[in-house]
Amino acid sequence: MDSEDRRQALVPCTPAQTVDTSCATETLAAIGRLAWRRTLTEEELTRIVALADISGETLDDFYQGLEYGIGALLQSPYFLYRVEIGEEDPVQPGARRFTELELATRLSFFLWNTTPDDELLTAAESGDLATREGLFDQATRLLESPRAREGMRNFFTEQLQLYKLDELSKDPTLFEHFTTLIGPDARDETLHLLDYAVFEAEMDYRDIMSTRETFLTPRLAALYDVPAPTEEDEFRYVEYPKSSTRSGLLGHASFLALHSHAVSSSATLRGKAVRSILLCQKIPVPPVNVDTSIPEASGTTLTLRDRVAEHLEDPSCAGCHELLDPIGLGLENFDGLGRYRILDNGVHIDATGTLDGDAFTDARQLGRAIGRHPGFPKCVVRTLGKYATGRESTDDESQWLRTLTERFEHHDYRVQALLLEIVMSPLFRNAGQPS
Repeated sequence: MDSEDRRQALVPCTPAQTVDTSCATETLAAIGRLAWRRTLTEEELTRIVALADISGETLDDFYQGLEYGIGALLQSPYFLYRVEIGEEDPVQPGARRFTELELATRLSFFLWNTTPDDELLTAAESGDLATREGLFDQATRLLESPRAREGMRNFFTEQLQLYKLDELSKDPTLFEHFTTLIGPDARDETLHLLDYAVFEAEMDYRDIMSTRETFLTPRLAALYDVPAPTEEDEFRYVEYPKSSTRSGLLGHASFLALHSHAVSSSATLRGKAVRSILLCQKIPVPPVNVDTSIPEASGTTLTLRDRVAEHLEDPSCAGCHELLDPIGLGLENFDGLGRYRILDNGVHIDATGTLDGDAFTDARQLGRAIGRHPGFPKCVVRTLGKYATGRESTDDESQWLRTLTERFEHHDYRVQALLLEIVMSPLFRNAGQPS
């Protein structure tokens, strides 16, 4: 969109002269309402229009003057910060709820990762969001919009730390398939799958750990050693055969390469990612000055499993590494970039292990074990709850998380249903006491 098109999109009127207070008022009122997520007061609007008029007269250009008015809107704390103070709940004495405009902003940033549109603001100002029916209708409308896909892309990017893949760095002398484009491709493979799982297939969320479906570019197909789905540099749907060694999120380079070193794989980093990111488990901090490095390969410890076993003989290391390394070793058939292999220093890789008592023989079975783990759906509920509210839940709110997890199960672990359950829960609608 060029500057003229942008001007026409933003300015709903044609100025009659260099200073046109009426046109400036109409334009800045509309932009201000969306930017500040509420209707500006008469005093606020008058002040900003006066700035635009004075600037336009000085510069002898209506549109340049308007830029100063828009600049004032965008530099205001009302644009830069989300104010959530709440109000007394007239239905529950002693409790507090968010105002309808605060709730509209909260809802839009949760589902769209952006400001409310005109329809949502109108619903808030008319009183519709004060009712459960009105709130549900607006939440459903937002979910049905393409913007919801962008909102969920942002959530998954943050949850899975996919933003780090833009700066992915590997030693190209060790990983011949590495280019600076692999990281962004790997990120988008995962986001394509999650978008498909949530909005198109409406999959049981646990199945993202075992599905044979994914989306690949020719670069990723070469890395994974599978036929390229297209010659063009774009993503295409792929379903691996049942005999494939790769499936689910653990088969993605986004997970395998991100949680590895620049020159090698890492059982510890991968195990930590499973426990902390996928299961929301807290990992103890290593003791101060402890040596966390894994011994180098030697004549008796060629595989990473052997070297880890030697490392675990140190009592100061064993406590944490026993939680992490056995999981990460289940992914050792994939090197530090995510390419499949069967040997490590010429020795066959042993990828067997257990996840909290659930045995697995390879990465595919590990993925299924994670999908079966009770902590996996609990973790996405907790993480989405934190994302929706912008904070960790309190002990008093833990019951609501348990209820949301039960509702998630009731809906066969469909994410869209969970999003609506979160919006309709007191966890999302109730405000705390101002401090």
